Amino acid sequence: MTDPLFTPYQLGDNTLPNRIVMAPMTRARTTQPGDIPNEMMAAYYAQRASTGLIISEATQISPQGKGYSFTPGIFTADQIKGWKTVTSKVHEAGGRIFSQLWHVGRMSHESFHDDGKPVAPSALSPDAQVWVVNPETGVGEMVDCPLPRALEREEIKQIEQDYVQAARNAIEAGFDGVEIHGANGYLIDQFLRQTSNHRSDEYGGSQENRIRFLLNVAQAICEEIGAHSVGVRLSPFITQRNMNDPEIIDTILKAAVELEKLGISYIHLSEADWDDAPTIPERFRRDLRAVYSGTIIVAGKYTKERGNQILADKLADLVAFGRPFIANPDLPYRLQHQLDLSPLDGDTLFGGTDKGYTDYPALQK
Repeated sequence: MTDPLFTPYQLGDNTLPNRIVMAPMTRARTTQPGDIPNEMMAAYYAQRASTGLIISEATQISPQGKGYSFTPGIFTADQIKGWKTVTSKVHEAGGRIFSQLWHVGRMSHESFHDDGKPVAPSALSPDAQVWVVNPETGVGEMVDCPLPRALEREEIKQIEQDYVQAARNAIEAGFDGVEIHGANGYLIDQFLRQTSNHRSDEYGGSQENRIRFLLNVAQAICEEIGAHSVGVRLSPFITQRNMNDPEIIDTILKAAVELEKLGISYIHLSEADWDDAPTIPERFRRDLRAVYSGTIIVAGKYTKERGNQILADKLADLVAFGRPFIANPDLPYRLQHQLDLSPLDGDTLFGGTDKGYTDYPALQK
């Protein structure tokens, strides 16, 4: 009997050969200046095209949405052209790839903004760090995020339109769909939580108001490119980056009810993946299933065994793997044939050359 992970799956218009997803992972390898995707990135993604679906590294929708050095954008002609190279190589290798659309909000650094101020729903610190390359040394380091400024209502409307334009650009660049990054303490997640959103207008206060920004973005993108090509990533159980909101589970379930009405392709759960992270309660998984009938992707330190189990229990439809894909470009083959996984070089995660990026060998011939 074939393990669930290695069975085909229909995701919108895309027939996936297996239920393994390559999770989005920031690698900071773009060409400078301009944060432009390049041939090295195309080779990296194409090497991993045997997976059911690739979700690209987080990609900023505008200059304002940037929070880390050397991360790609999808708002200039050169960036779109660069991404076309990536998607073409992935498709030539038989793969499918979605673009993860990203606005970091307050998870940013003053060097990326003309006024030195990242933006957020409210002027509240994330008490966190981002990876920034020192222009004098050329070396990247983790630096503190400054206090952001609160967005004006008119600016929020503009950001919603930036998301729509980014989705349009992604389809032009050859992506098979887009994933709206609403997780991990970035801008959309900041709107969702009362710990980061102290607004008193229609974007803050009640749960209905705090999900408004997410739903406005999702609806507009669905209208632009079709709901079958749209996913949303959420992280209900993260607490870091000052995101510990006791209402977040109810808020996310309320958002899921509305996302069901929009008919989006999937919800992608970014589960905490550090060693002492809380276990995701089965009740939440069943509550989500009860209100959302679309595809559910889970990500967070899954193994082959855990992945097969959650699929067999019908609490998820696809399982995303992150770091194992870095050193194992043929991860689905290795998992299916019970082959050893290569260890990754942690010193080469962010920035650099092909070392620790495209030089990991595949066992599959």
